[in-house]
Formats: sequence, structure tokens, C-alpha cells
Amino acid sequence: MTYQSKPALAAEATPIVEFWNETLAPKFVAFRHILEGGLSRHSEKVMPMLDFRPGDRVLDVGCGFGDTAIAIGQKVGPEGSVLGVDCCDAFLQIARSRPEKGSARNVRFAVADVEQGLSGATYDAAFARFGTMFFANPVTGLRAIRNALVPGGRFTHIVWRQREDNPWLVAARDVVQSFLPAPDPALQSCGPGPFSMADQDVTRAQMAAAGFTDITFQRVDAKVSVGRDVADAIRFQLAIGPAGETFREAGALAEARRPEIEAALAELFREVSAREGGLWMDSSSWLITARAPD
Repeated sequence: MTYQSKPALAAEATPIVEFWNETLAPKFVAFRHILEGGLSRHSEKVMPMLDFRPGDRVLDVGCGFGDTAIAIGQKVGPEGSVLGVDCCDAFLQIARSRPEKGSARNVRFAVADVEQGLSGATYDAAFARFGTMFFANPVTGLRAIRNALVPGGRFTHIVWRQREDNPWLVAARDVVQSFLPAPDPALQSCGPGPFSMADQDVTRAQMAAAGFTDITFQRVDAKVSVGRDVADAIRFQLAIGPAGETFREAGALAEARRPEIEAALAELFREVSAREGGLWMDSSSWLITARAPD
């Protein structure tokens, strides 16, 4: 396979890829301690269930900071290999510099926009943790993954379930939108959003249209971190996710009402139980498995 060594941020880059690299990546890096330390609860819970075998060649889509790729590399062993791809070069710089990367010689990372296609049916398995939800064209992105698999190759991805099952994202959004207008959908630039694959029937149809078979859904519930303390949780919510999007798009009005909004969010997070060195809230995801046709 051939990949760019740097993200394409010129004319050929899609608006979504530009937005991730220029706007979201710095925020995600700043809150890596929440995004990686908290969201990893889902992959840690499901990793023992995943069918990665010694010698497998695995594609990790939207690999972010590289923790899942390295964990998969340990499962497939030195005779296997893992390629982690992401559209954000800033994420991959961190992935390549992780201390555990030194012992994961079967793992490498490359910048790629999966929706633009991947060459060749090369991989025995593919995995994605909270990445496929942001495909601008889900069928196109899913088909690219299916095309990258050998006949009978396995695909597993984790996506968020319904909003009402994920108060860690929705509760803060509701607080912020009690002070500010909801953002114009036309201005949303990170892709369809975290709940775009929550509907089981819709997502099953998208995967079938992309050519997958044997599609199964399994619910996974886990606590996720929302911050080390109340102040950290407020900063996180006003930077990332539905609450952060609302705050960002409201511009000057948001800044004018920041004291009220922060006070209301502080009240919300004071009711969240503190444990394990931080604040944790309920979340729920789908573990979706499928196969490429034989």
C-alpha cells in the first residue's frame, strides 16, 4: 500500500480532513488524557472478545494515538503485522513516539483518508474504535475497508449507541444549549457525528451496501472519563463534542455567557461520582462485527 507521509491539506484534502487537522486535532491532543484514558475502557472490555490471531495482518482505521494498534500488535504476535491509519498527522506523531512502540516492531502508522480508498485486498482483519462514525459517506468508507480485506476477512468496529445512553456527551450539550442556540447543521465540519451509527437498522443497511456479510451487534456499557476534576471536565466539554461544537459556533455570544455556562456545567459535574482519580459517567456503544465475502 502507498500512503502520504503527511496529510493532504491542500486543494485535494476534503473539508472534513482539513477540519480534523486544523481545528480538532489540537483539542484532542490537549485532552488526550480523557479521550485515550477514558475511551479505552470500551476497547479494553471488548479486546478479549476480538478474533485476532497470531500471524494476522490487521488494519486499524482511525487509530488516533495508537493504543489500539499496539494492543492488536501484541495479539497477532511478531509473525503478524498492524497498520494504523488516521487522517490526523498530529495523532500519528504521538502514536509513533509512544514508549511501548519500541517493542511493537510489527506495528506501523501512516496518514490516510480511508474514504479516498485503500489499494489491494491485503488484510486478514480490520478494526476501528469510534472512527467510522465520522465518515462523510459511510458506505464509501465502509466499502474501502471491505475492499482492503482478503476474502472472508473480519471487520470489527465500535460506535456510540443512542444519545440517551451516553450522558457523558449529551448532558453537557443540553446544559450549553439552554444558554446558546444549537449549531447550524450546515456548519458541522467533523463528519456526521458521534451518533451517526447508533441506529442498528441504518448501520446494518450501510454495511450490507458496502458488501459486508454476517453482521452482528453487541451492546457494550462502560464508564468513561470526563475529566480529572470539575474544572477539567468543563474545559473538555467546551472544547470537544456536541457541547464544544455548540459553544464554538456561538462565537461572541458564547464568550459573553461563559460564566453562566461554566457555573451550570460545574453544577452538573458536581453530581458526577468521583473515583479512580477523576470523574466518570455512563456510556454505551455497539460492538459490530462482520465479514468480507469469501
